[in-house]
Amino acid sequence: MSRVYNFSAGPAVLPEEVLKEAADEMLDYKGTGMSVMEMSHRSKAYDTIIKEAEADLRELMNIPDNYKVLFLQGGASQQFAMIPMNLMKNKVADYIVTGQWAKKAFQEASIYGKANKIASSEDETFSYIPDCSDLPVSEDADYVYICENNTIYGTKFHTLPNTKGKTLVSDVSSCFLSEPVDVSKYGIIYGGVQKNIGPAGVVIVIIREDLITEDTLPGTPTMLKYKIHADNDSLYNTPPAYGIYICGKVFKWIKKQGGLEAMKEHNEKKAAILYNFLDESKLFKGTVRKEDRSLMNVPFVTGDAELDAKFVKEAKEAGLENLKGHRTVGGMRASIYNAMPIEGVEKLVEFMKKFEAENC
Repeated sequence: MSRVYNFSAGPAVLPEEVLKEAADEMLDYKGTGMSVMEMSHRSKAYDTIIKEAEADLRELMNIPDNYKVLFLQGGASQQFAMIPMNLMKNKVADYIVTGQWAKKAFQEASIYGKANKIASSEDETFSYIPDCSDLPVSEDADYVYICENNTIYGTKFHTLPNTKGKTLVSDVSSCFLSEPVDVSKYGIIYGGVQKNIGPAGVVIVIIREDLITEDTLPGTPTMLKYKIHADNDSLYNTPPAYGIYICGKVFKWIKKQGGLEAMKEHNEKKAAILYNFLDESKLFKGTVRKEDRSLMNVPFVTGDAELDAKFVKEAKEAGLENLKGHRTVGGMRASIYNAMPIEGVEKLVEFMKKFEAENC
């Protein structure tokens, strides 16, 4: 069977080149006579893998020297607790709630201190990003938190909020490495890798060194202290070794494509094909305010649940997989991450045109 065009929100499409390379090395990684899956994380071969992965990520994102890169487990969701446990010195944090994941992070932070919802777009089913130029940032807030790209709702912060000097913490799970980013604007920028970078099981945390301290909330488990992982170069315990190895290959693939500038151009081109069609379509319509649209996740609807279901079913038969929208939005969603080729989006639009002609 040939490969399908996989529009899944995550775990998601990976570069074919990377998968083939990993397949070639599955039984014997560079003459070691074993797979990376079988290799000790303390071995020389693995040490090279993880160090190279970090070096390539630093180069891609131009990460300043006063930031640590941590390869951790527990997915982005574990960071919802780890962040307040390590950063809530005053027991106060401000959250901008623009989707399901920011909402979950806000609820989790409320366990550890006073979490303030200083802006939200829940009033219109998270279909826009609120104006964050002059927010009521708490004077004693330890940080201001955002989820930068909302996988479910298809919105994106195109301008970072004015945090009035407070540390910005951002979950970039679904826009990681999709465009250039100024890391110095963040205290922590982190994301689960299973959307744009690698297989599920790894979360990458890029954290400014002054935020890594012994001073965590009482009762913080050893495994949830940033300092433990930073002091041990992400090798305090067995890391998600194979996942990190794949991430390293994806970093090299992105570098080969021309880095994050080239990725942004490629992603804008893909997104324009789909959004331009949605803006002209008589049957389909996008659900997000134009200026807040994501380049990565594109939700759309027909307005008729039965027709939506028919579309998803027929699209699958045409080799266009995982287009069903999240249960909280309904309709359809196309996730068009870095590794989705332009042809995939062209095929989708071609199919949408045909479906519209047959069902309008």
